[in-house]
Amino acid sequence: MVTRHTSPSPKDDLKTVVEARTREWHFHIYFLLQSPTETAAALALRDAVLRLRRDGAFVAVPLHRVNEYPIGPHPAGSYEIWVPDSSFSDVFFYLAANRGNLSVLVHPLTASQRQDHESRSAWMGTPWPIYLDALPTEGDIPLQYPELGLGWSTSPGQEISLDDRRKLGAEVEALLASDPDAAPAPRD
Repeated sequence: MVTRHTSPSPKDDLKTVVEARTREWHFHIYFLLQSPTETAAALALRDAVLRLRRDGAFVAVPLHRVNEYPIGPHPAGSYEIWVPDSSFSDVFFYLAANRGNLSVLVHPLTASQRQDHESRSAWMGTPWPIYLDALPTEGDIPLQYPELGLGWSTSPGQEISLDDRRKLGAEVEALLASDPDAAPAPRD
């Protein structure tokens, strides 16, 4: 006998979804320490990200430390790149297009680090095993780079209001109303 669990209904309340979204992300670039070629490729990618940040392509902050041994949940050489939500798509696409054979773990930064690494994560390239026992299940959101005023450090005045979001949504629906390829939002 096969038991199928029903999935919970997806949340669709604007306030709940907006307040629950993540605002910061980590990209962990993995490399084999035993491979000089792979280590060099990982460090060249890191330098390229730093140059592109300097030149204004996106906001991405590689942690100063490069892990030259397994540390925390990460089983290999690695380094972390912190990214605010406003630069997520630019950094994701850049790494996807330029990572070569390197594997990249992507996860949100929330109060539940274990869940972030275990079930809210994605991989570019071959997944590596993660040592989840090293991660707390609950805690505080670790604020990183608050001087930038991005991500979790964004001031409330910089946030788009729920009313403005509703207006934007209505404008998008109106613009797409006559497009036969665009699915209309349900009328509740």
